[in-house]
Amino acid sequence: MIEKLLSRLFQLKRRQKLAIQIIADSFIVVVTFAAAMALRLEHFDFASKPEVWLAIALSLPVAIIAFMQLGFYRSVIRYISRRALRVILLGIFASSVALFAFSQLLDLPIPRSVPAIYAVLATISVGGARFLLQLLFLHQQDQQKTRVIVYGAGESGRQLLNALQHGREYAPVALVDDSVALQGTDIGGYRVHSPNSLEQLVSNRKAQMILLAVPSASRTARKAILERLEPLPVHIQTIPGIADLVSGDAQINEFREVPIEDLLGRDPVPPRVELMDANIREKAVLVTGAGGSIGSELCRQIIQYRPAKVVLFDVSEIALYSIDMELKALAAELNVEIIPVLGSIQDFSRVENTLTFFNIDTVYHAAAYKHVPLVEENVIEGLRNNIFGTLNVARAAASCGIENFILISTDKAVRPTNIMGASKRMAELICQALAERTQTRFSMVRFGNVLGSSGSVIPRFRQQIEAGGPITVTHPEITRYFMTIHEAAQLVIQAGAMAKGGDVFVLDMGEPVRIVDLAKRMVKLSGLTPYFPNSADKDAGGDIPIVFTGLRHGEKLYEELLIDNTTTRTDHPRILTAKERSMSWPDLQRLLDQLSARFADNDINSIRAILRSAPTGYAPSSDIADVLWSKDLLKPAQDQDITVESVSLKGGISSVPLAAPLQAKN
Repeated sequence: MIEKLLSRLFQLKRRQKLAIQIIADSFIVVVTFAAAMALRLEHFDFASKPEVWLAIALSLPVAIIAFMQLGFYRSVIRYISRRALRVILLGIFASSVALFAFSQLLDLPIPRSVPAIYAVLATISVGGARFLLQLLFLHQQDQQKTRVIVYGAGESGRQLLNALQHGREYAPVALVDDSVALQGTDIGGYRVHSPNSLEQLVSNRKAQMILLAVPSASRTARKAILERLEPLPVHIQTIPGIADLVSGDAQINEFREVPIEDLLGRDPVPPRVELMDANIREKAVLVTGAGGSIGSELCRQIIQYRPAKVVLFDVSEIALYSIDMELKALAAELNVEIIPVLGSIQDFSRVENTLTFFNIDTVYHAAAYKHVPLVEENVIEGLRNNIFGTLNVARAAASCGIENFILISTDKAVRPTNIMGASKRMAELICQALAERTQTRFSMVRFGNVLGSSGSVIPRFRQQIEAGGPITVTHPEITRYFMTIHEAAQLVIQAGAMAKGGDVFVLDMGEPVRIVDLAKRMVKLSGLTPYFPNSADKDAGGDIPIVFTGLRHGEKLYEELLIDNTTTRTDHPRILTAKERSMSWPDLQRLLDQLSARFADNDINSIRAILRSAPTGYAPSSDIADVLWSKDLLKPAQDQDITVESVSLKGGISSVPLAAPLQAKN
């Protein structure tokens, strides 16, 4: 009842509120005057004397007019401050002086001490009424706010607490910190509790959210915190990282979902400047696929080390435009030239002309079709781009005498069960073969999934959680390696700097993660409960269902990074080298000739057989899924071995003679 009354009161128009305040203040002034008289005389006999009330009747308008002139009634009660107290003091002082003057001038029966007593009582009453209304308003607002616990009572936590107290969306109910020195202290009116009290705090304070205010904590420490918070039925969010706060790119109250890298708990190794510089500083660098996930991050990293120029090569106009616009502002400050080139790696002359015209020193080849199911359904184009596109760029680099060529490879190239993985292994074989006969230092860097790349499961899971589910996972046992895109790009650059020629570098990806476990953790950190609708436990229930849809075409349960499980450590703790099988250039040329010849008639059976005949380890895990393939129209040759024979390449991307002499760069 009281809350409804207050709600209606605070929703009144400003003039109505002003009238109520004047009436209320008039009533308070009269009551406090009567109280002052009663305290002084110790009886109420004065109440029957009209001349006593004449004194307050004359003094009351003075107080109201003083309040109005001093702007007291322009103050918004919800934001009332100490300035309002000064106004109250001045207004009551004026009315008490008027009370004393009128009582003396008119010889009214008012003791001389009454104006002083009245001033004290009126100040307390008028001011107290305002602050009481403010507390009631804030209490009412708090009932509508999200109740949050702030985890972290350091400087960031204190700033966050202050921001929450002045905001309209969140109501802080407790502070928590790992520091024993802070536990038990009071900060901003809130007691700092131990993390061991979290379960009780969430229950007693009816908390709906926990905000992490530990931006400088390591990922290992943040992972430990998240593991402690995961069982709690609250939504977990975090403030921006310390770098974003310091740079001004984010504010303390811009809350974000917990970054997935915090769940992995993998702290990056600081990059070694001499390795980052080696192939970049004051050099002309070209990045193919510059608008893609990996390519764009490579470009962001590269310009930080002040190359002479960065050539952005991409077939997608919108992707190229986006990365070009993003980089040019920063590049201007660093005096780095950014050159966008629209072109396809399947066009040899376009690639060669670009390398020659801009006198390129280093090539990072990131252009590739990478989505396994999509490539499985478009075999010819996947192979044409990933194999023969790589062949074009690699041959052009060798013929132009490029110093360094770094191929971005994938863990899916290891014992591939799909066309995409097989195509990337073939790309590795091309670089290995060319490394033996050219002066260009070819190297390959192999790693697993990167967080935040296009098609990543993380943003898809977030969207599915926001939509109320279900979360779709292909298989309960499927696992993947994960690395942040920032770390992956840094390691690619450093690995390329260590190349001697023909190197296969493997990045240390840490421990593989079960995708279903990742999905469950993301649901729990959203304050929700995951459940499996198809499980044997019929009583199991929750908020977000997790549904298994079955492995997609060509998908593996477990990804690997090594073919022979033999690696050699380098000077960098996160970079390993692997000794992998390779092919001689003539043998590889004959295989590529035959593979290209099968493209014209869309002979997917023979294409798969050719890929199996190469040292790729390719073993398809599913039937042909190509959208243009028909069992009724094409001869079945699946799982049959074929003899590799020489077939001349004619026209198109393969018109450049494979045996042409490769010249070193002057």
